[in-house]
Amino acid sequence: METIGPGTGDPLPAGPSAVVQRRRLALSGVRGHVAKGRDFTRQALRDWGWDGTETSEDALLLVSELLTNASLHAGGCVELVVCSGDVLRIEVFDGSTTLPHRHPSPQRGLPGGHGLNIVQRLSDRWGTRTHDHGKAVWIEIDASRLTSGRPTGG
Repeated sequence: METIGPGTGDPLPAGPSAVVQRRRLALSGVRGHVAKGRDFTRQALRDWGWDGTETSEDALLLVSELLTNASLHAGGCVELVVCSGDVLRIEVFDGSTTLPHRHPSPQRGLPGGHGLNIVQRLSDRWGTRTHDHGKAVWIEIDASRLTSGRPTGG
């Protein structure tokens, strides 16, 4: 995975994909973190005028996938960060440095192994980056897709 973009707390880059607004939600030890993360993201999308499209629903599904994956495979969620600009960037921070990997051939009709395939299909870009206390898994959706409502990413 290619890693791009600012880290949490890092200075924001200037240029075409500069972040206009960043919102953070602490999730360490929070019950119902997937629902809280979706509600948090839904409100941000509303505030930024990016709600009510198939693409915004895709973004909420992606939040659910990233938060669920962090819970199941990385010891839990630490923080959700949502950024607006030329892209919607969603980052989920966890306490594990183990990088995720896509299941090469998940079984149709059976649960498990589909999450990162969904992430790849619905986002325009995604990746990971490690830091001192774990990693962040991030996705980006181009703002033009959120305003036009085009439902499918890369």
